[in-house]
Amino acid sequence: MGVQKLKTYFIFCLSCLLGLFACSKFPFEPDQNSGIIISDDVPSYTFKILNKYPHDPGAFTQGLVVDEGVFFEGTGLRGASSLRKVDLESGEVLQIKEISKSLFGEGIVLYQDKIIQLTWTSNIGFVYNKDTFEKLGQFTYPTQGWGITHDGAELIMSDGSSNLYFLDPETFERTHEISVRYNNRAIRRLNELEYIQDRVFANVWQTDSIAVINPENGLVTNWLDLTRLLQPEDRDGRRVDVLNGIAYDEKNSKLYVTGKLWPTVYQIGLIPWE
Repeated sequence: MGVQKLKTYFIFCLSCLLGLFACSKFPFEPDQNSGIIISDDVPSYTFKILNKYPHDPGAFTQGLVVDEGVFFEGTGLRGASSLRKVDLESGEVLQIKEISKSLFGEGIVLYQDKIIQLTWTSNIGFVYNKDTFEKLGQFTYPTQGWGITHDGAELIMSDGSSNLYFLDPETFERTHEISVRYNNRAIRRLNELEYIQDRVFANVWQTDSIAVINPENGLVTNWLDLTRLLQPEDRDGRRVDVLNGIAYDEKNSKLYVTGKLWPTVYQIGLIPWE
């Protein structure tokens, strides 16, 4: 990509992701177990790092939400799972609620004035007051719990399969589900979710890719390749895990991503591959 094009896309504009760009080859070798097949008919994007922020390298990030200059973060691992409020600029943990040591925390979503947190294999989710982290209730679901987001009307949940489940935000009853597909193949291992401009962004677990999904029909409309996002100087010999964590500041059109045990949260802009 030439210097002029880099300059053109230097400023982050998320609408570009959903716009009409010339189609390009999928920009990385896919993991065949994920069901991803290379195709030329879906636009792919890479990234530009716009800002970097410190992140607790001991946080096994399962869910990430940004609101009014702070992150809400759900972390996993049995004995270390928590719900956190984190200062965006400094990475300081401002508030923390540890969950039962027998539970493995998963994705979170901020819905109205409540935070909803899933657990992995315990078939139980929790509802907390956003400000105090007081537990307001809990609910059950028949599948594993991985990622969760909302579209303003319903909650959207993943369970590691190729399905996305839509839930009533008051009763948590399942209203319907869709199967996520790309190139006529199901895309499995859908993990952390974020709803952005009428699309569901989903980490595909154990890959460096994010699928951008039409929630009306389950079709992948775009791919975002975050290969080599974690910079060598940020890794600094630390043990890190996979990419996981997507947060979107709708008011300021800022997109943040991180990973499990990563020392950094990145604000990124999107650049189309050609």
